[in-house]
Amino acid sequence: MARPVTLFTGQWADLPLTELAPLAKSMGYDGLELACWGDHFNVQEALASATYVKDKRAMLEQHGLQCFAIGNHLVGQAVCDRIDERHQSILPDHVWGDGDPEGVRQRAAAELQDTARAAAQFGVKTVTGFTGSSIWHATYAFPPTSQAYWDKGFADFGRRFTPILDVFASVGVNFALEVHPTEIAFDIATSERALVAVNQHPRFGFNFDPSHLGYQGVDYIRFIRTFGPRIFNAHMKDVWWGKGDGTVGTFGGHTSFGDARRTWDFRSVGRGMIDFESLIVALNDVGYAGPLSVEWEDSRMDRVHGASESAAFCKRLDFKPASGAFDAVFAKDAQ
Repeated sequence: MARPVTLFTGQWADLPLTELAPLAKSMGYDGLELACWGDHFNVQEALASATYVKDKRAMLEQHGLQCFAIGNHLVGQAVCDRIDERHQSILPDHVWGDGDPEGVRQRAAAELQDTARAAAQFGVKTVTGFTGSSIWHATYAFPPTSQAYWDKGFADFGRRFTPILDVFASVGVNFALEVHPTEIAFDIATSERALVAVNQHPRFGFNFDPSHLGYQGVDYIRFIRTFGPRIFNAHMKDVWWGKGDGTVGTFGGHTSFGDARRTWDFRSVGRGMIDFESLIVALNDVGYAGPLSVEWEDSRMDRVHGASESAAFCKRLDFKPASGAFDAVFAKDAQ
C-alpha cells in the first residue's frame, strides 16, 4: 500500500474540525495533520482531559480519518525568536502573557514540552513545528557578521531546545522542524549546524517541505538523501519561481503572497516547479514510510478545488517501493 495522504489543517483553522473532517474526507484525504490552533487540537485540554483525546480520535474515526502528526508551528516560532507585536496575534494568551520577550520564549518552550506530552496522550509520534531564530535577522551579513555571531545564535537554539527535546524523548515523540526561512535551519547547511547544536539529539529531525527550499536554489532532493533517517514527516507543497515582473526578488519586496510582481509564490501541488517524481523516488530510497501531508497554499486558487486536486495528485504520483531488483528473477534459483 502506498503512503497515506493527509491534510495539514493549519490553513483551515477558520473551520471547526467538525466541518473540516468530513470535507477533508470528501476531498480524498486519508487523514489530518492537526494544527494546535483553531479548535483542531488544544494542547492543554488534551492534557487535562482523557475524554478530550478520546472524543477527538472518535470524531476522526467517524469520518475514516487517521492522524500521524500534530503541528505546533506558531508556539515553536516563539521559543528562539526576537519577540515583537506580530507574535501576539499568533500565540495563545497564556503563552503571550504580558509580552515580555524572555517570558514569552520561556512560556513557549513550556508549551512545546506540553505539546510532546499531549501528542503522546493522543497516540501520535511526531510533532511538526518551527523553532524561531535569534539570528535570522542577520541572514544577510551586513553590518559584517562573524561566524562567532552566528555561533551564538546556534548555541542559543541548542540551549533552549535541548531540554524540550529531552521531554520529547521521555514520552517517545519526535520533533520535526519544518526547514524554512525565519527558522534556525532554512537550508542544508543550517540544518547540519542545527543538528550539531543539539548534539545530534535522537528526537530532533525534520518536516521535509520542498517548497521552502526550491525557490532559494537549495537542492531539495539532496536534502532528502542527506537527512533521510531524520525526516519524520513530509509536507507536499509546491512553488514556482522566476515568474514575477522583475521588480521583486527572492527576499519578497515586502509584497504579499499572490502579488503578481513576486518572483516566487506557493502553488497548488502539481502546478508549480517542484519535481515530485524525483521526490517520491528519493523518499522511497531513504526508507521514508510516513504520510504525504499536503500543506495547501495557493493565493490564486479556491482552496477546496486546490486541496482536492492535490490529494488526487499525490495518490496518483505515490507508489510502493520495489521489494527487490527487477532483474533478480533472471537468476535460475529465483524461477
